[in-house]
Amino acid sequence: MSNATTESIRVTVKSFYVPEQSAPRAKRYVFAYTVRITNEGRMTAQLRTRHWIITDADGNVDEVRGEGVVGAQPTLRPGQHFEYTSGCVLRTPRGRMRGTYRMHREDGHIFDAEIASFELHLPNTLN
Repeated sequence: MSNATTESIRVTVKSFYVPEQSAPRAKRYVFAYTVRITNEGRMTAQLRTRHWIITDADGNVDEVRGEGVVGAQPTLRPGQHFEYTSGCVLRTPRGRMRGTYRMHREDGHIFDAEIASFELHLPNTLN
């Protein structure tokens, strides 16, 4: 699990392996992750874009940039949260992800909320 707070926006992530969609013999390992974004501040903020950096166990890096998350650009009032689940496919049985969400406050302030690095791995293989 990862946890980071940037300018009162807390981002927590839990990841898990999805064996029913994976095919290890074909070097296809599917992982899902659930993200919870909470506005712990006093001002409304909207998530506009995402930037993910995905690294597999061989050191291959894939960057993903795009508008919003799961088709949404959630606006979070103070105390509100937004949660979603998404996934990625690796060619190795372990890897890691990290990134940022570009946030826009109602006063026009723009900042990148950190998504702290988290592990992607098969169960019982963290060591």
